[in-house]
Amino acid sequence: MYLPDRLRALWHGVEAGRSAAHNAQTEQERLLGDYQTQWTAALLQPNEADLRTSLVREVARYYGIADLAEVERRCTSAVGDMRNEWHERIDPQQRASIESFCDSATYIYDLMGWHSLQGDNGPLAYVLGLEIAQARGVRQCLDFGSGVGSGALLFDHAGIDVSLADISTTMLDFARWRFAQPQRPATCYNLHQSALPSGHFDMILAMDVFEHLVDPAATVEELHRALRPGGLLFARIQVEDAGEHPQHIVRDFEPTFARMREIGLNEVWRDTWVWGHQLFEKRVG
Repeated sequence: MYLPDRLRALWHGVEAGRSAAHNAQTEQERLLGDYQTQWTAALLQPNEADLRTSLVREVARYYGIADLAEVERRCTSAVGDMRNEWHERIDPQQRASIESFCDSATYIYDLMGWHSLQGDNGPLAYVLGLEIAQARGVRQCLDFGSGVGSGALLFDHAGIDVSLADISTTMLDFARWRFAQPQRPATCYNLHQSALPSGHFDMILAMDVFEHLVDPAATVEELHRALRPGGLLFARIQVEDAGEHPQHIVRDFEPTFARMREIGLNEVWRDTWVWGHQLFEKRVG
């Protein structure tokens, strides 16, 4: 039973009067704490004790910024800065304009700040993905829309062969640099320059990616092609807030789900309690 199902059963027990709320809360904190420990162990740099500080230092080192307070300020203000950048320079009617936004360096500050888990445990969904991968014996994994590479680092830390794919040269370069620091090999696909290999991956992660895509239905066809028969797609495919995040451009995913059903990407599990991710399996034959 995966963590969201365990938490759902835990709180249903409280609703049914079989257990006390404070006991359920304690157990929930313990389970999420275990996830946080795994996430932190994979990302924490040598000689660092605090995840936020460690991630800020990484960005500072990459950009050659001596003032850590300035990097912290950029991480903290990144959501608002990206919103302003979008409204100032992006034409939402032009695909090239939308996709060029992914090369904004502000994304690096935003994602590294988010991955510190301050105020939002959403990145821990990657640990759930890892739990599923380990249970299903995944050996070859692709992080599609890999961003700054934190999820890929988690899988690599667990001993799973992971590749990274993104349309953002800016973020791929940063992720490649992060992997190079401890001399870890990393296979990276710049999706503007190369296609994914066919039938290669046991599992593909698409974490908080689909709401950014100009053509999500076409994307699932590409991911289907890259999966082996019986391979898994772990993704969150849902409409996201477009107020604070105008780069969340998709307002209707029904055509995407319809195309997935047509090509044989079948939903086999869904997180209905914590983060809302879905697990799909590529039909065999």
